[in-house]
Amino acid sequence: MQDATSDDGHDHKSRHEDFKTRHAPTPIELPVDDAEASTDVSLKTQILRFVISGVISGILDFGLTTILQFGFGLPPVVSKAVGFICGTTCAYIINRRWTFRASPSAARFIAVALLYCCTFFVNVGIYTWLAQVWEHTFLNSLIAYVIAQGTATVINFVVQRTVIFRVT
Repeated sequence: MQDATSDDGHDHKSRHEDFKTRHAPTPIELPVDDAEASTDVSLKTQILRFVISGVISGILDFGLTTILQFGFGLPPVVSKAVGFICGTTCAYIINRRWTFRASPSAARFIAVALLYCCTFFVNVGIYTWLAQVWEHTFLNSLIAYVIAQGTATVINFVVQRTVIFRVT
């Protein structure tokens, strides 16, 4: 196929019309590790990487939660929900590629999405409940965040390691 001039007067490069070699776009991911997918990552390494991933994602989650709640005056439940969604999206990307070194899989993505949906309610529920029980201060919000996130993190690691990214 040759270059063609379109109706708008611009030259456009040839377009690939071979349907057999077309691929769906892949999600944007951090190039944390170029190693091929592998299940030979030790438990100790996975825990360490999961913690590092959690710290990065937690900073994003808590930062957004705090900015939305105290900076913009949004209710704790809304602030925490937005923070959780952004933080867990970041965590999934890092954990799939680096912590568990798993190849892309639609089934695995759906399983993680369902897990995160469950831990969303655990995490946001605990945070919101504690925000209603305790005085509305930054320190109390930080403690509530740590309790809620800690609970969700333990659930996420156990289910991801034993079910979703199971080492066979």
